[in-house]
This record gives sequence, C-alpha cells and structure tokens, in this order.
Amino acid sequence: MTDTADTSLNTFQFYATTEADPWFTPDTPVTIEAMRTFPGAFLRLDAPAQEVDGFGVCFNELGWVALSRLSEAERTEVLRQIFAPGVGANLSVCRMPVGANDFATDWYSYDEVDGDYALEHFSVEHDDATLVPYIRAAKAHRPDLTLWASPWGPPSWFKRNHHYACAAPNPMSEQTNFDNGLSPDNQIEEGTDGLILSEQVLDAYARYFGKFIDAYAERGIDISMVMPQNEFNSAQIYPACTWTPEGLIAFLKHLIPEMERRGVQVFFGTMERPDDTMVEKVLADPEVGPHIGGVGFQWDGKRAVPFIHHNHPELKIYQSEQECGDGKNDWRYARYAWTMMRHYFNHGASVYDYWNLALDEGGVSRWGWSQNSLVTVDPDTGKSRFTYEYYVLRHLSGFVQPGARFVPALSYTGYENLLAFHNPDGSVVVAAQNDMTTPQEFVVGVGSKNVSFTAPADSLVTVVVPAEHVEVAPKPLA
Repeated sequence: MTDTADTSLNTFQFYATTEADPWFTPDTPVTIEAMRTFPGAFLRLDAPAQEVDGFGVCFNELGWVALSRLSEAERTEVLRQIFAPGVGANLSVCRMPVGANDFATDWYSYDEVDGDYALEHFSVEHDDATLVPYIRAAKAHRPDLTLWASPWGPPSWFKRNHHYACAAPNPMSEQTNFDNGLSPDNQIEEGTDGLILSEQVLDAYARYFGKFIDAYAERGIDISMVMPQNEFNSAQIYPACTWTPEGLIAFLKHLIPEMERRGVQVFFGTMERPDDTMVEKVLADPEVGPHIGGVGFQWDGKRAVPFIHHNHPELKIYQSEQECGDGKNDWRYARYAWTMMRHYFNHGASVYDYWNLALDEGGVSRWGWSQNSLVTVDPDTGKSRFTYEYYVLRHLSGFVQPGARFVPALSYTGYENLLAFHNPDGSVVVAAQNDMTTPQEFVVGVGSKNVSFTAPADSLVTVVVPAEHVEVAPKPLA
C-alpha cells in the first residue's frame, strides 16, 4: 500500500454548491493517504446502518402545468436531469396523491357520486390530463421508477362534514383570498375521525384504493406501496381528512387485505406530529401491526423519528415530504434543507422525498400557499431554472446508489456536519456542509485512510471515494 494515492481531480468526483455558484468542481484537489494522524471524523464502515432505497419527489398536478409551459425539448431535458440514472439528481422513489392534493388544479376525487358504495362511477380519467403523462414522462428516463401513493382526502361524501376540507380559511393566514366554501360550524377538528367509520364506508374506501391501483396498472404505472392518509392529524383548508389512531386501525383492517391481494405494501403515515405514541398504538394492534412495512414522517413528525427507529429498527423510515419553504427558493432555505437530510438519515431514513418537482415562479397553490420546488418556470417566458434545493438534493441523490448503506460518522473534535454512504459498488460518498464564512478543510477517515478536501466558504460539497481506495479499518477507540 502506498502512502499517497492519485490526487488528481479525475480520480475523485468532487462537487460544490455555494450561493454564487450552484454546481462546480473546486480548484483544490482531494488527497488520500494512510491514516497516520487522527482525522476530524471517522466513517464507521465497520458498523453500517440502514440501507438506502433512494430519493424522490412528489408528482403534483401543478408541477405538470408548470412543465407544460416549456418546449418539449426543454421539458425533456429537465426531466432527464431529474430522473435519468447517472445524469443529475438520479431520483428513483417517488410519491403521488390519490385524488386531489393541495397542489392539484382544483378539488376532485375519483367518485363523487353520493351513495355509490359499489363504486360504479369510479374513474381516474381526470388524471389522464396531468398525473399520468407526468409520471410517464419521468418513467421515460427512469423505467424502474418506484412509486408510492397516499390520499389527502377521500370522496367528500365519505366524510362527516361532506366537504373535501376540514377547516375554513383563517383570516390571519396568507390563504385569506381563497374561500373553500366550508362554513365554520362544519369544520372537523384535529384528534377526531373525519371519515364516517361505518363498515360500509370503510369497506368502500378500501376498495376505492384497490380500484386506484388497478386503474394505474392498466395505464402501465405500478404503485408498490400506499399510506392511508397524508398528515392524518391536520385539519386543513385544502383536501384533508383527520384520523385518530383507533380510526386508522379500523380502516387498515380493510385496506391491508385489499392491498395484499395486489402485492402492494402498506406503510403507516404520513405522520407530521412529534407524538410517537400515535404510531405505537397502530403498531401494537395484533391484526394490523404485523402488516405495516414502514412509517412515513414529514414536518414536525421528524421529532418522533428517533423513537420509532429505536423501538422498531425493522421498519422502513421514509421522509415522505420535505418541508416546503415559502416560494422564495433562496439559499437560506436550501441550507436548512441540508439540516433536514442530516436529521433523517442519522435516524434511520431509507428514502428521502422532496415535495414539488416543478412550479411556476412564486409557487402558489390552488389554495394560496407559496412553496418551493426543485425547478421553477417563468410563465411569461416559458423558461425554467433549477433552484438551490435541486443542487442540495443532488449532492446526495446524484451519487448515493439504491442499496447503499448509511455510514455513521464519529468525531471527537466537532467535525460531524457531514453524511456518508457506502455504495454497493464499493465507493464511499461523503457530503459535508461548511457553514463558516471561510474555507474549511475536512479530513475524513475512510477505512484505513485519511481523505482530505477543502470546502469553500458557506458551501455544500460531495466527494466520491472510488472503491479501490476503500478498506474497512478496525473500530476506532470509543
């Protein structure tokens, strides 16, 4: 073994993102040498953690509306950069809604005929104009794309208030100009079951899921997993339905058999409150719990992730929706996105899903909430641009292969602002943030060697260490 390996930039992939320059290769080289001095951080290749299934985004109707403003050539290139393996963001595990969500063009469900428990009027034809071509366009670049789904709300007549929303607009919110038509005395509160919990409705709603799976399969789109409800605690002014854990258990007893007949997994979620006991109640049910394959967390649900992962290491953890920002798509929020990725991967996440792939500039939903996206489109010029958060996501998703193992980092000197993964091909991906105003040198122990690189001021960087330089070393001193 030589003391120093090839240090040319052709040997190590090395990329950086700053506010001024969103994607470049720094001038300073990456070096590697035998570990003769303590590194700033050890990568625990001897104790790898969870397997990573991939990264993704959610297919929303307004995303396709924005992308449809582009020329066919530009739209194809944008999606190639997002989905094509080895090109850009390399996304592979994505989400979609079951019916309308808050970034739909308007409210709809697949069966709004009151009393149609036989679902004779069920149809997903509405999606043929938006979601179906959107997903097909992505699959053109990624044929093996994995897709999972969850509803934001059921058909309105399945709910106690017979309305798609649970809450009327708050006059103090930015959605003041959007009247959803729900009277204040017909609202459904958090902590209650918005669905009518009759056996007739529970059975019909489970079959509704089944018909959705079947209809998409007929269109050449396979859905491998479902979660029963987006943000089951939240009483929202857009499509929503609140649930109690007990109500979810009652529904899951119908949903699980319906999905298992189709080979579709069922996860619990999405969970956006920091109360892990809500998950535990469902997992403890002897009829339901053994059939739950994972849990999806988003927003403030992130505070419950460490407890569920600790108590149930066998369950998959999905970060099901990255917090969505405010439509400014600025560097400040991109830096915050990095902290979310660190939190989830350090606590067991197997999948990290961003929210909106594309939106018009400003990112305003049908219900008046401005949000961020990976791509923004200027509706006046019909031109697109990648945002900072695209590059932040790409720093991991572009290099971490499906089947990689997350590698915990150990530091005795505070160099823990990094994430590392051991790919199936033997390479190691190291992503780090320099949150200082001056360049920072990182020395990372990778197996039996020290890998050194300098991160520019206020930057994110990724270094890919080729497999031939990776040797698993004994455990560092505890």
